[in-house]
This record gives sequence, structure tokens and C-alpha cells, in this order.
Amino acid sequence: MTDTLHQLAQRLDQFAQERDWKQFHSPKNLASALVVEAGELLEHFQWLTEAQSHSLDAEKKQAVAFEMADVLLYLVQMSSVMGIDLMDAAQRKMVINAERFPVEVGTGSSKKCDEA
Repeated sequence: MTDTLHQLAQRLDQFAQERDWKQFHSPKNLASALVVEAGELLEHFQWLTEAQSHSLDAEKKQAVAFEMADVLLYLVQMSSVMGIDLMDAAQRKMVINAERFPVEVGTGSSKKCDEA
């Protein structure tokens, strides 16, 4: 079953409501939880080389997938609590990024758009 972000948000809302957790789901708390989960995701890569980060074994890859899921779940919950259409925001941000990083300027470079 593949949920849309809206369906996922509804399922998360129901999950939290059934456990009386909505009282803890302020934007600040959800942002904090998201950062904690992002840190747990990064922890899996902390001491790996670039090459090693591309070739995780199945067990490590599953652990990374679950951390990525945690990040996504908190992000979706936060967008729901704040009334933000995450897909719309992402699409608008991609347009902004395309303007900030035109192909002819940014191709093959890791420099920021304001760096020489």
C-alpha cells in the first residue's frame, strides 16, 4: 500500500490521537524530534568513507531506512499540525532552487550560488 502524504498524515494523526499524544505535538516539539531522528540517521554514516556509504550491507541499509522513515514521519506530522501542504511547498521550493542554481552556473560544482 502506497499512501499519499495526506493519507500518511491522517494515519499519523489517528495513531497519535489513540495514544493521547497530540498534546505533545507542538511544532517546536516535532521539529526537535525531527532533528533528533536526523542525527540518528547521520550516526549510521559518521565514520564511513564515501565509498562505504554507498555499499551498506542489508542489515545496515534496513536500519538506515527506518531512521529515514522516522524523519519523514515527524516531517509529515509537523506539516499537518502547521497546516502546510508539504508537496506544494516542495514543488514551489524546487522552482526557487532552479532559479538560484541554473544549470549553466551550478553544473558539477558544490559551491553555493553566492560563492565565486
